[in-house]
Amino acid sequence: MSGLGGLDRPGAPISPGAWDARSEESLVAETDLPGADASDPDEPGSATATERRPSTARRTAVDPVKALMHRHRELCERAVDPLEIAAGLEAHGVTDRTASRFRHRDVFSLAEEMYARVSRDGDTPAHTTTPSALRARADWAVLALLPGVLCAAAVTALRLTEGQARLIVAVVGALAVAVVLRVALSRGPLRIADRRPRPTAAWVCWLIAYAALGDGLLRSALADGPGALPTGSPDGAWPLAAAGVLALALSCAPAVWCAHLFAARARRRLAASRGLEEYATSVQPLLLGTFALFLASLAALVALSSAALDEAAAYPQVLALGALLLLARLLAAHGFTHAPGAVLGAAATAEAVVLASVFAARLPGCGFVATPVESLVTAWGPGAVPTLVCGAGALTLLIHSSRTLTRASAHATPDAPC
Repeated sequence: MSGLGGLDRPGAPISPGAWDARSEESLVAETDLPGADASDPDEPGSATATERRPSTARRTAVDPVKALMHRHRELCERAVDPLEIAAGLEAHGVTDRTASRFRHRDVFSLAEEMYARVSRDGDTPAHTTTPSALRARADWAVLALLPGVLCAAAVTALRLTEGQARLIVAVVGALAVAVVLRVALSRGPLRIADRRPRPTAAWVCWLIAYAALGDGLLRSALADGPGALPTGSPDGAWPLAAAGVLALALSCAPAVWCAHLFAARARRRLAASRGLEEYATSVQPLLLGTFALFLASLAALVALSSAALDEAAAYPQVLALGALLLLARLLAAHGFTHAPGAVLGAAATAEAVVLASVFAARLPGCGFVATPVESLVTAWGPGAVPTLVCGAGALTLLIHSSRTLTRASAHATPDAPC
């Protein structure tokens, strides 16, 4: 193999993911590093020089960094700068303490040596902004505006139609917004690599549908009382919360730009940091600031949409849902897909259980099932349900993000958002 010169050895290639920090430490433990004292041949019971020479020669001939490069040779070959090697080593569990066993002060210093020792035919400047990159940025910036534009057109058409025509407009508009939203998120900083699992889209659809119809349905079901079927419909007693849905659709553009800002600034700080802990400490305020910027943008869009549609501004539930969706997508775009899927599923299930408990209370002898929901709605209104559910999910993902999105490995991998 040309990438690492003499590092090729017989046998199957070794996957970098198969090694962790313990294997790296065992590698150093098996190697005689400079400074290790040899036993005195004149001491009683010590081996003679002739007996020790082959073993000593074998151990000192082993280069621990070279062996480490062999174990992570795929990572070293594809890296375009030392930062990607440092991030890859961190992802495999290598810490600054482990790097000190290789006679380096931190993982970044170790990665720089590994990068310098990889032979390449020609090095290209890393992370340069080319005309094609600028065109790609313009593409996803324009696409991020389309979901809000289509949603505004669909809401306007709903206001101008009635009866069956309104139902058709609602279905066609929802499908069009969903398709455009999927296309918009398939590019740019919030895209998810094809090889990564994705959070179930059904949970997201349910959460948005509840934001549009859930409060009205819950209020109608509780007002009808036990033993009666809900009398509402999307045209009648179940009011459509169009302002909240429109604000969420319009927030696609600020969400994409906030994700781009976070990824770009985090990668820039990666180049200036000299330690993993230092980097995590510097990125955490950036993450919180970006999150606050998105919430401020969403709050402004809620106010604008509510004023345009003459509806009450439902700030708590819309902000909670928007925060949940942003953090889930941001984590998934950076390769952390398990937690977002679990939290989104839990939130959607909780909202479904709330509605199911209200209808289950209509069965004979089951009125007590809806007592907690009735108490909550009486005290805080129907909007308290999505606010508490989505707010708890968003808080969970925010805590998870503060530990995962502050890692160097989340920003210096080939699939990291740009």
